[in-house]
Amino acid sequence: MKKSQNLKRIKMRIKTGDLVKVINGKEKGKTGEVLKIFPFENRLVVKGINFRTKHLKPTQEGENGKIVTEEASIHASNVMFFSKDKNITSKIEVFIDKDGVKKRRLKKTGELID
Repeated sequence: MKKSQNLKRIKMRIKTGDLVKVINGKEKGKTGEVLKIFPFENRLVVKGINFRTKHLKPTQEGENGKIVTEEASIHASNVMFFSKDKNITSKIEVFIDKDGVKKRRLKKTGELID
């Protein structure tokens, strides 16, 4: 992304530590925990999903070259929150309870997340 472009933070309802299920792409049907979120790019890193291999060159100190596999980011539109208790995927809605505190809940079942 160019520096001159206006960066816009996207409101993401999925947080670090949530369990998500991939609903689109080559990893479709797999579930994993969210490790990292990039709100300006609308992407996230999910544990055990979307592995990429990276080839590292040998260094002058005598280390040999390596092949490293790591999780790459996936677009937020390709994942959905997954509830282990109900075994269901659902959208998340943010609401304000009677105490004035923002909370998250599932739209399908009304189950509280936080």
